[in-house]
Amino acid sequence: MRLRWTPTAANDLEQIHHYLKEHHPSGTQPTVLKLYEAAQSLKRFPNRGRIGQLAGTRELVMPHRLPYVIVYEVGEHAVHILRVVHASENWPAQ
Repeated sequence: MRLRWTPTAANDLEQIHHYLKEHHPSGTQPTVLKLYEAAQSLKRFPNRGRIGQLAGTRELVMPHRLPYVIVYEVGEHAVHILRVVHASENWPAQ
């Protein structure tokens, strides 16, 4: 199975990187790497996340005290990463 990042999800990851670099420099690289690796794991285990709040989506809640949720769709040949959101965000926006 392939993994595809939408431009929005890639931007989310970039924004997380920028925020952490400014506010928590020592945690930037490990956090971004864990998020990336978690997304990569969906290639082998695409249904491991919970059923998402939006129809047709799933959500991978990050463990280890990382307050992020990876929102994705499982297609026939690819997993599409739609968003990477902070758990405190109003997701999905009402």
